[in-house]
Amino acid sequence: MRRMSFTLVFVPPHQDETATWPQRLAEAVPGLRVLRPDTAEEAAAALHEADAAYGALPEELLAHADRLRWLQAPQAGPPAGFYHPKLIEHPAVVTNMRDTYTDHVATHTMALVLALARGLPRYVREQARSNWAPDWNPDSVLALAESTALIVGVGAIGKAAGRMLAAFGTRVIGVDARRTGPVDGFAEVLPAENLDDELGKADLVIITVPHTPETEGMFDAERLARFRTGARLVNVGRGPTLRLDALTEALAAGRLAGAALDVFETEPLPADHPLWTRPDVLITPHVAGAGPHAEERRFAVLAENVKRFAAGDRLINVVDKAHWH
Repeated sequence: MRRMSFTLVFVPPHQDETATWPQRLAEAVPGLRVLRPDTAEEAAAALHEADAAYGALPEELLAHADRLRWLQAPQAGPPAGFYHPKLIEHPAVVTNMRDTYTDHVATHTMALVLALARGLPRYVREQARSNWAPDWNPDSVLALAESTALIVGVGAIGKAAGRMLAAFGTRVIGVDARRTGPVDGFAEVLPAENLDDELGKADLVIITVPHTPETEGMFDAERLARFRTGARLVNVGRGPTLRLDALTEALAAGRLAGAALDVFETEPLPADHPLWTRPDVLITPHVAGAGPHAEERRFAVLAENVKRFAAGDRLINVVDKAHWH
């Protein structure tokens, strides 16, 4: 198979874990030239020669990418501003790192679900006070085998979490903008327009959707008011999909029985935010994707795309830039 020569630029700032990647890629793909400039000025000069790039390209750097045809995002869901209008208009294909930590996030999701189902957030606080507090009420325990879970976003993470929940006997319903039809472990997968109708039927709502123009702020006060009284909420998707002021109000009013969050509108969550001290809330600091093999999985995606780009083949993990995923 004939492979073309091309130049790939690693855009600063760099992560330590990628230090060996340029050499490994160059050894794996004949004809590949890899540049790893250290400063924004050096990056601007290197990008004039770039056919491809790894990292983020703000508008001022993208302006120097005269030949760019492919950009590999370092994350599955890059930070706000990554998909700026100039990048969306640019002809370059963008790929991301989705599916590199699906198992970790799904397992973390189940840990949060089980913690809420058994009332662990309150016990964690009592432990910190060395307080033996065995008292409980029936509303503090959610019987998963008698419950309905609504998973908002039936991508790789949503599907994996749904299968795990189904193993506990939970009836799992999915809502997704792109996927309908049979999915293992799900009783139904419905179009996105069914979301509001399904919210009031669920004992547990799990948000896994990415941050896009359509999902930003989708769980606001109006939508949270549609939840069944006493429902529990888990967010492992992206912080901007859930308005924290609205969630705080819903919890304070007793409309929700609890929430477990790994992602937040503002990160880090401010130290004075009331969610920190609520006994019905469990917080983890955006670590659901943590787990072994993360570096090698991300390198594997980049290496596969480098080989495909060199061969003129279709890339994996292609993004719809206008919708950020």
